[in-house]
Amino acid sequence: MIADGDRKAREQEFHDKVFGDAKPRGGTGVFYRIADESYGLHRDLIFDGCAGKRVLEYGCGPGSHAFDLARRGAHVTGIDISPVAMQIAREHAAREGLEAEFLVMDAEHTTFPDASFDLIVGSGILHHLDLARTYAEIARLLAPGGRAVFVEPLGHNALINLYRKVTPGQRTPDEHPLLRADLADARRRFGQVRIRYYHLAALGAVAFAKTPLFKPVLGALSALDRALLSVPAIQPYAWIAVMELAAPR
Repeated sequence: MIADGDRKAREQEFHDKVFGDAKPRGGTGVFYRIADESYGLHRDLIFDGCAGKRVLEYGCGPGSHAFDLARRGAHVTGIDISPVAMQIAREHAAREGLEAEFLVMDAEHTTFPDASFDLIVGSGILHHLDLARTYAEIARLLAPGGRAVFVEPLGHNALINLYRKVTPGQRTPDEHPLLRADLADARRRFGQVRIRYYHLAALGAVAFAKTPLFKPVLGALSALDRALLSVPAIQPYAWIAVMELAAPR
């Protein structure tokens, strides 16, 4: 069994280094070129009606939405296990004159009171955490009528898992892309859950990333995905899921 403290220490060390270096992880950027549809939906969902809301962002590294949320009038708190990430976020907010609070904190055991937030968001963070603890904490922190929105990688596609296996330096050893059981657990813990699945056939467009064919190939394969991923049996083999979780009733 992996000691909990060891896992969190590895996560902190890895992300301190990543944020301190301010460099992308290896060659993963080419894959994220196909992910505009899923990440675009994630952004739309978290920005919709955010003005005046109390918002908590889990994991405030590169790509953090805390700053855009603050610009849109949300009352933002960001947390991360990495002190380096939080210092960078504070400096960013200060440069832009944005009101947001950034705290070094364990996302599985926060110090906030019950029902502190109307909206909890995160991008690629849940798969770094103990999900049972994290789901319970999110449910505790959401105010009545609140919701959480996450975008996360899935763990059932054999080709994607092979890529992960041969590129271990691009991720932490304790990462665990979400499985069917993890999604089923979310459905048990929250009042209403909506999960949308993206990027199966579209992964083939990566081969055309440096050619003029990239956009038309991606468009065609994304259209195919909309048909394929409407089939429940196929959905878990997608690369990415966008999750909307309503506060427990």
